[in-house]
Amino acid sequence: MAIITLTSDFGASDHYVGALKGAILSQRDSQIIVDISHQINSFDLAHGAFVVKSMVPFYPNGTIHLIAVDTIGNSGNCHLAVELEDQFFLLANHGMLGLLGDQEPRKVIELPAPDKRPSAFPALEVLVPAAVALASGTPIDKLGAPREDYHKMMGREMRINKNQIIGHVIRVDHYGNLITNIRQESFCEMDQGKGFNILIGREQFKRLNNSINETGSGDCYVMFNSLGLLEVGINKGNASELLGLQFDSPIHIAFE
Repeated sequence: MAIITLTSDFGASDHYVGALKGAILSQRDSQIIVDISHQINSFDLAHGAFVVKSMVPFYPNGTIHLIAVDTIGNSGNCHLAVELEDQFFLLANHGMLGLLGDQEPRKVIELPAPDKRPSAFPALEVLVPAAVALASGTPIDKLGAPREDYHKMMGREMRINKNQIIGHVIRVDHYGNLITNIRQESFCEMDQGKGFNILIGREQFKRLNNSINETGSGDCYVMFNSLGLLEVGINKGNASELLGLQFDSPIHIAFE
């Protein structure tokens, strides 16, 4: 049975998440539903995309990801069913799709509006029926008409030149850790044992940690995390607050 995951900016104090689950279970009472997060910052497409993209590799092919972040979108926006990297994504046509994968989507389908009218609750009235249909084995092509001119935001990419990497913070997590877009494989290609200097705000680091436990409480660490991305944190502290860095802050690595 296909899994349906739910990611939203609905929070935990209202009825929205429960309504989605009830609507799914009323049609498929044995459906596996996994809550990813309902604490995405309101209307924050970058936050939602980071969370979804980070968890997708841990799910089996054919998983259906319902993403209810800024589902109302802008005037004239539609909603999409997307086949991308062997999984399915249901979301508004607001640009997040461009942040979800490194490959081009195999298929992008425009989902019809209920009764040809704007929906006040599109996650429930548009995305849930599509999720149930996909979970029931309906081919994605049968959900609507192909859409070629969908919105596609572009995420920040690290820049590499002869002797440096310039990246940015792409997520400040719950602990205040700074997760960057600097990838481990790119760092290793540049390093080759030459030595390096990592410039983070006013701080400089000349070595990487293998784990947080290599540092004491209150000490800063720099390491590649489980996603293969450079992360800066403070053991039992908040690196964002203490280093004065936020989303999109620059990170420089100079190689000797």
